[in-house]
Amino acid sequence: MERAVTPTHLGSDESVDELDRRELLTGEAVGLDLRPAGFALRAAGAIIDFVALVLLYVALWLGLAFLATESGAEEAVFTIIAIASLVLCIVIIPVLVETLSRGKSLGKLAVGARIVRDDGGAIGFRHAAIRALVGVLEIYMTFGGLAAIVGLMSERSKRLGDLLAGTYAQYERVDRAEAPVFGVPAELASWASTADVARLPDALSRRIAQFLAHAGKFTPERRSAVAQGLATEAAVFVSPIPSVDPELLLAGITVVRRERESAALALEAERLHRLDAALRDRPHGFPERG
Repeated sequence: MERAVTPTHLGSDESVDELDRRELLTGEAVGLDLRPAGFALRAAGAIIDFVALVLLYVALWLGLAFLATESGAEEAVFTIIAIASLVLCIVIIPVLVETLSRGKSLGKLAVGARIVRDDGGAIGFRHAAIRALVGVLEIYMTFGGLAAIVGLMSERSKRLGDLLAGTYAQYERVDRAEAPVFGVPAELASWASTADVARLPDALSRRIAQFLAHAGKFTPERRSAVAQGLATEAAVFVSPIPSVDPELLLAGITVVRRERESAALALEAERLHRLDAALRDRPHGFPERG
């Protein structure tokens, strides 16, 4: 989800402490609200993965052992099969699955999580390999005890493999936020009928809409300062300028622009509908060929 509470968009004196600690800033200074998966979800996903790998190991070992028995192999071959199957199931397969699925696995798919880099990007082979190799120690050799202790002490529920690889589990099942829809403020009803907002740049219009959607997350002083700054920028492109509160002016500009663009699109659709018959019909006298 994108948020507009960024230093570039809302003022250079924005304090980092005012931003949500889960927020990651992109190169365009847009805040991304990223939610790390909690300890319980990570534990549930790990248990699912563990059970799936154990079942896969048993099936793989039995299958290879059956083939070795049928071919009359020596007893040492069974030991090699057991070791190879174990390495395949606890290291090679997890690395391949996480690399090819960009951080997914059966357990993570079930709980709605994905392993990502600390900067929010997709993991690669190196990250998956480090996590799998360290997982042999902290998950399989300690029955998950070391991973649980480190995860409980970590802010993002990171296990030791995540700390070394620079990754964490991101929770992806986030409810889609519905943008608030409001009408023209009563104080601006008469102004809205004659206001000229057509020259307002699209970029500035988006910044205003983002501010209005997240204004409630600001402190009163910061909210007033940001609204005043955006209103000053918008005043150059809007005429006339009513004598109202800056945030109220921004709301009026947003609604007027939205309603006029909606009306223009509806008029365009109506005209295209009227022309539809003429555009689809055949010229006079043109034969119909089935």
